[in-house]
Amino acid sequence: MSDPFIDTDVVRRLLAAQFPRWAELPLAPVALSGMDNATYRLGDDMSVRLPRHRRWVGQVEAEQRWLPWLAPQLPLAVSEPLGRGEPGEGYPFPWSVYRWLEGDTATTGSLTDPLRAAADLAGFVTALRSIDPTGGPGPRLSNAFRGERVGTECDSLFADSLVRSKIEKLKVAGLVDSDAVTAVWDEALAAPAWDGPPSWVHGDLATGNLLSVDGRLSAVIDFGTLAVGDPAVDLLPAWLFLPDEARGAFRAAVDVDDATWARGRGLALAGSLPVPDDPFFDDPARVTAALRHLDAIITDH
Repeated sequence: MSDPFIDTDVVRRLLAAQFPRWAELPLAPVALSGMDNATYRLGDDMSVRLPRHRRWVGQVEAEQRWLPWLAPQLPLAVSEPLGRGEPGEGYPFPWSVYRWLEGDTATTGSLTDPLRAAADLAGFVTALRSIDPTGGPGPRLSNAFRGERVGTECDSLFADSLVRSKIEKLKVAGLVDSDAVTAVWDEALAAPAWDGPPSWVHGDLATGNLLSVDGRLSAVIDFGTLAVGDPAVDLLPAWLFLPDEARGAFRAAVDVDDATWARGRGLALAGSLPVPDDPFFDDPARVTAALRHLDAIITDH
């Protein structure tokens, strides 16, 4: 089955058929909509989110089921489901209406106080990790196997064979110090596996899923990779978002052991390998950002 066609007309018809009270509100695509879901601004205070591929359909159920329960236990605002849509009007998947969260996309350069941002983000990660995980979704296809053991051979960015293939391609392209990159990855694989109880993880705490108001973190969005598993994956912002001077403060605040830190660093590396034929890196700015992240990872190692 091919990916569904999604445009403003399709979304408008879905709203008219299933949520007629909202059907006449202004509707426009969000500029940075994401690769997994199409997102539209609805009126002043709502958004519509529709999976682009069948693989991500399970994210609708997970967010609808768990976000209302998790939200009151977290120190930052999170996405709030307001309605669940069903397939229709030529669109084959379930979809969601959310409350719109005000704020700008948080970037490393936009933080007015990086140490405070590190503390706020660590507080979010620690709070999420402390919530009872009973019944939560384990690593699976629909959440991109977030929380799975580093290097596990599955359809994930963190599969050992995929990472080593990317490193080899980057070596040929001369884009990175392949020996240094391999050393980071080998250390992550060699680190003891998580032996504590599974914990909640967001799975993708990086620029694009973090909002800020006046330069301070205000909200976390896009819980499509929500899972229960190894908490190392939620250390990614230490290398992919926070500036170097805030990394130590973040690590101290989340209070993880050396093995968990090494696994997290390896996971950050696996998601930052700008292979020339990877369509995600068709934007030169993404390649530049990925190489900057790799520098931070290798330096930390």
